[in-house]
Amino acid sequence: MNPAVRGAVWMLGMVTSLSLLAVAARELSPRHDPMELQTMRHGISLVILFPFLAAGGFRAVRSSNVKLQIFRNLSHFGATVGWYTAVTMLPLADVFAIEFTTPVWTALLAVLFLGERFNRGRVIALVLGIAGILVILRPGEIIMVAAALGFAIANASTKALTRTDRLITVLFWMSLVQGPIAAIPGALSWTPIIASELPWVAVVGVAGLAAHFSMTRALQLADASLVLPVDFMRLPLIAVVGFFVYTEPIDLLVLAGAVMIFAGNYSALRREAR
Repeated sequence: MNPAVRGAVWMLGMVTSLSLLAVAARELSPRHDPMELQTMRHGISLVILFPFLAAGGFRAVRSSNVKLQIFRNLSHFGATVGWYTAVTMLPLADVFAIEFTTPVWTALLAVLFLGERFNRGRVIALVLGIAGILVILRPGEIIMVAAALGFAIANASTKALTRTDRLITVLFWMSLVQGPIAAIPGALSWTPIIASELPWVAVVGVAGLAAHFSMTRALQLADASLVLPVDFMRLPLIAVVGFFVYTEPIDLLVLAGAVMIFAGNYSALRREAR
């Protein structure tokens, strides 16, 4: 299979995982703040990763660029806290619509700092992606705009790290750096987890790790400017979830923007496959 298509398939795994993560965060948010959610997420991630690290003799924890690992995870941590906050304040479709500026910023950063090149299909995808976002975006949603920029910095850093570090190394350093940062303030405000919340806590940990596994694998296979726009498929998916689960209205502008975004993404994938 063409590496670009394989990368797109892995990105669909990230789409599913992040949609589940958003629902779990919404369900847990009445009793748990973003720092607690981060602590749960990275604590579970380390438990899942430990057997794989132990099987490899822990050689995978050695990074060739520790400074970039720390920089990447500080950016991602701040962006994720903003994302969790926005999930509790805005309709899910609005959160994802604003987050979709991330592939645009990431693609630009990848061209400026990673030496990636644009072709016609990728330019079309980005132009239609930007146009679709402008149709959807509402003023005053600053938290998610800042979070999207933070995710873009983290994504560009991830792409750079995949050139030298193994996938499991990137995942381990994410929890190693972000877990302790969240644990201290999370412990100060900690609310005991009740039995009915345990399935959602598990989803936060597993879906969060699965999302980053899928994204990192996709970035190993293809350029960031190609595979990241696949994430736009999350918008129609989460709009349907928001409508049926939380009775959030489906905005026609959101749908119009989603159609534009999908058209650009489909054009880029079809051209790359040829």
